[in-house]
Formats: sequence, C-alpha cells, structure tokens
Amino acid sequence: MQYSRKILVRAHGGPEVMEIVSEPVPEPASHEVRIRQKAIGLNFIDLYCRTGLYPNPLPHGLGYEAAGVVEAVGAEVRHLRVGHRVAYGQSPIGAYAELRNVPADRVVAIPDSVGFEQAAALMLKGLTVQYLFRQTFRLQGGETIVFHAAAGGVGLIACQWARALGVRLIGTASTPEKAALARANGAWEVIDYTREDVAARVLELTEGRKVPVVYDGVGKSTWAVSLDCLQPRGLLVSFGNASGPVEGVNLGVLAAKGSLFVTRPILGTHVATAQAMQDAAADLFEQVAGGHIQVTIGQRFALEDVAQAHRALAERRTTGATVLTLE
Repeated sequence: MQYSRKILVRAHGGPEVMEIVSEPVPEPASHEVRIRQKAIGLNFIDLYCRTGLYPNPLPHGLGYEAAGVVEAVGAEVRHLRVGHRVAYGQSPIGAYAELRNVPADRVVAIPDSVGFEQAAALMLKGLTVQYLFRQTFRLQGGETIVFHAAAGGVGLIACQWARALGVRLIGTASTPEKAALARANGAWEVIDYTREDVAARVLELTEGRKVPVVYDGVGKSTWAVSLDCLQPRGLLVSFGNASGPVEGVNLGVLAAKGSLFVTRPILGTHVATAQAMQDAAADLFEQVAGGHIQVTIGQRFALEDVAQAHRALAERRTTGATVLTLE
C-alpha cells in the first residue's frame, strides 16, 4: 500500500483549518487512474470549499486541478497508459495531494510542449474560459465585452483568448500594475475600478452602445455595475463569487435595465461527459499550441505552505495563476 501526503479539512473555517496528513492510496478502481502529482492549481473555489460556502461532507480534501504522471491504470481505462503526462481540472475534491486516484474520464493527456506547472495552472482556468467564450456566449469575433478581474488567473487567459478571436476585451483591475499586466496579455482596454466609474467608462469606450455580454467572476461587489454595462437584451454571465455570492436578486431590475439575461454557469455542466471534456481540452490545447495562450504563473508555494497561499489569494495579492509544487 502506498501512502500520500494530502491536505485535509476537518472543520470549515480560515486557512488554519487545513492539515497535512498521510493516508493510504488504494489501487485504482476499474474506471480510475493513479497519478503521481507534480503541480496543483489553486482557485477561488478551493477557498469556498474550505470556508463551507460550497459545502462538502466533512472531513474532506481540497482542490480540483493538478498535473502529473500516470502510475497505474484501471482495467476499463483505454485512453491513458502508465507513464502518460496528464492533467485534470474537474476531479472529485482532493487534488491537494502527492498521489491520488482520479476518474479517468476527467483526465486528459497533455502535449509534450506543456509543462506540469503550466498544465496545473491551465486546466480549470483554461477550461473555464473555453466554456465561457465558446459555449455560454459563443464569441464570433468583433464583439466588445467586459471581463472583471482581468489580471487574475482566469482573466489573463481570457485576455489572450479574446485577442486570438478578434474580440475587444475591456477588463477591470484594482491597480495600475494589474491593468498593465492585463493589457500585455491582450486586453483592449482596462479600467481601474478603484479610481474610475466602470459603467461610465464602458459607456465612453463603446460610444454609448455598451456591451452584449459581461463575464463576472467577482460576484457581490460587481453585480450592479455589470448590469449597467449591458446593452438591452444583453447577457450577464455570473460565474464566480470572489467578493461573495450575489444575494437578494430583484428580477424587476433586469426588466428596468433593458430586458437583460443572467446565467450562473459552472464548468461541470459543460464538460459532463468524457467526450465533452476531451473536446474542450482539445480546443484549449489548440490555443496553447498555436501560441495564442501562455500561462502566467505569478506565485509558487510548497504543499506545506498552503495556508500562506490561501491568504494571498483571498487578499487579492496574487497575479496570474498560483500553484502548489511537489518537486
């Protein structure tokens, strides 16, 4: 029996509730692969699970995204072999671990040109942009859009993908440094929301037309301004809660502001089958292989420093992606 160090949460709360434990890892089931992990991606959803905003039965692990090498393959797995370099972004909770079993239909092989840290930083965030841009509201090119938190891990990928599609992305950011980073990654324009009126600036940039879609992963603090940036019959894609969940929604506001649409999508719905996962990953890796998307890893932490990593993420002290390293 092999053992693995992993992060365990026995009670919901602050970063201090995360413990490092050593637990046995059984042989993979028929539909699973066992992965020796090299890098783990951190995301805001991990914080939501730790605090209980997204509840899971206790005790539980954390994390949904990692990359590594296949060490063992279940009897029914056909698309992966021992030694394959792989990544996943939609596993059962528990990616903060050295070694683990993962359902094979959540796992994809990664190209040789993509490193483990890149893949760990790319899968969940890159697949999120894939479903936002290619499934939720399929951008055709030529649109002007708003994307909040443009200098974050998802935002920087969105800036690059938008540029590749010929889409003018108006990002929001909290500092001049973050605004410059978003521009360097392809944002058409960036609004510093600590100094500027976002809705007024969007109106100015679009010459009074506003935008057909706003992608909002921030949540509570940006809800109202996102609605004010939309054209009549525009769509607000509210896909995250970085500032807290949106509450007390008055549907009448949607009518008053122009018969607006709102959706609250999640990645899992868009990659629910093995084929959907493979198709979305192939679309993502095509952008990477074509040089359109490069992963910016702003911070690296060891597994034992995970509490420090969570604090940095929660306090908006990060840029680009954040990874836990295991080598």
